[in-house]
Amino acid sequence: MTSSDQMPEQLRYIATAQDEGARLDKVLAVAWPDQSRSRIKALIEDGHLRVNGDVARKMSTKVKQDDVFELVIPPAEPAEPIAENIKLDVLYEDDDLLVINKPAGMVVHPAAGNESGTLVNALLAHCGDSLSGIGGVKRPGIVHRLDKDTSGAMVVAKNDTAHRALSTLFSEDKENIDRAYLAVVWGVPRPLAGDIEGNIGRSPRNRKKMTVLRTGGKYALTHYKTLQFRDDSLASLVECRLATGRTHQIRVHMTHIGHSLVCDPVYGRNKNSQKCNLETQELLNAFNKQALHARTLGFIHPRTGEYISTTAPLPDDLNALIESLNLSQGIV
Repeated sequence: MTSSDQMPEQLRYIATAQDEGARLDKVLAVAWPDQSRSRIKALIEDGHLRVNGDVARKMSTKVKQDDVFELVIPPAEPAEPIAENIKLDVLYEDDDLLVINKPAGMVVHPAAGNESGTLVNALLAHCGDSLSGIGGVKRPGIVHRLDKDTSGAMVVAKNDTAHRALSTLFSEDKENIDRAYLAVVWGVPRPLAGDIEGNIGRSPRNRKKMTVLRTGGKYALTHYKTLQFRDDSLASLVECRLATGRTHQIRVHMTHIGHSLVCDPVYGRNKNSQKCNLETQELLNAFNKQALHARTLGFIHPRTGEYISTTAPLPDDLNALIESLNLSQGIV
């Protein structure tokens, strides 16, 4: 189906008493968290919002209780990503798939504000025309993803058969996938090893964050094991294995048990950094991302049936941070 054949998405919201007097753009950003404020603003300026049946174009309009907001989102025109000669750290490759060690800071696929320099742009140059149409125009070959600032192992499909099989494996057959992450966390988890269960969904207090919910959300399970911890219990090196794949799962689950990831800009609290020596404090100040790395990725090859196991080397900055915190003994 082409973009011109797609139906526009329609969103509707009725203002509550709590919305009374607030700016229109702030209310709608909370009402429709899947739409960024800049996206909502652009749609309003283009005349796609109606308030009580009339077109509204001012973001500063004050909201009244029972106002009815209707937003029409036109179908997005699929942008063809451009191949870019970006060097990839390839851990494994054959005719069906490849596993790469994604660097922190690299976005997986193009989106508004990140149209270039993404993993997809690099893959198109590396794989050529073989990726065309696999998984959609904007996500060719992508089976799963890592957060922009999480480094480590990712598998990419090179053909439709591999893409379908791997997508099924990652969504339905997680028992045959081994995904182990290394995380540096504040404090020492007790017990040192165990399971973290808790449904994950958007935080009702901050729609940009995920959290463990008492009701709603999606079931999530993380197995963790403490590999090394400091004698003063300031920080630990933890291995996390995913039994499910929810947004920000490790970051949310470790925060939920009181051990947020070091330098996590969304969920972390770096008050313990003041207890570190000056060298470590300097490393922490320069480390502007969560201390998380997808270390191991293992899965059944969709064509050969063989088990593929890959290990992604730690990036230099994370390795230096781990050593400075005297946690490197736990890395094997």
